[in-house]
Amino acid sequence: MRIVLRTIAFAVALIGWGLGPLAAQPADPGRDQKYSPNELVNAGHQFFGTLSQGLASVIEKAVGNWGQPNGYVLGQEAGGAIVAGLRYGDGTLYTKNAGDLRVYWQGPSVGFDWGGDGARTMMLIYNLPRTDAVYQRFAGIDGSAYFIGGFGMTALTANNIVVVPIRSGVGLRLGANIGYLKFTPDATWNPF
Repeated sequence: MRIVLRTIAFAVALIGWGLGPLAAQPADPGRDQKYSPNELVNAGHQFFGTLSQGLASVIEKAVGNWGQPNGYVLGQEAGGAIVAGLRYGDGTLYTKNAGDLRVYWQGPSVGFDWGGDGARTMMLIYNLPRTDAVYQRFAGIDGSAYFIGGFGMTALTANNIVVVPIRSGVGLRLGANIGYLKFTPDATWNPF
């Protein structure tokens, strides 16, 4: 039990340390290239359909923490874990100034995590300098606790780019883990 508490404390410390400097972004001249909360909610409502009741509040929280994103991904994913886990997904990256781009993601995780889930996913992307900059690993800490369904948000970072997955999942999942998502231009089974 003591190791569980220490791991959770370590994970919380990492979140505070890693996301602290990523507070709300200051306004900049390229503001029209970013997505407003209303644009994100409308895109999410069309994508999630009847599952989107909590979407507006989750998007408002993300925008309150990190500002307005300059890109977002709509897609689906599946994952599972028994201590170690894997996650695979695919979707489309949307930007206002660089067009749309098909992306795939996969990644391992390790922690106190058990279960499986499938999710429709909207990922808000901040500070994306160009579309191909998404093709890298984004590390973070994730936690899930739902039976049958749920809605949640996490944050992953790499090279000053922040990816905030918002998932509406179905399945049975309980736990907390540390891992990463690797974005690629083609589908692959290799999560590393």
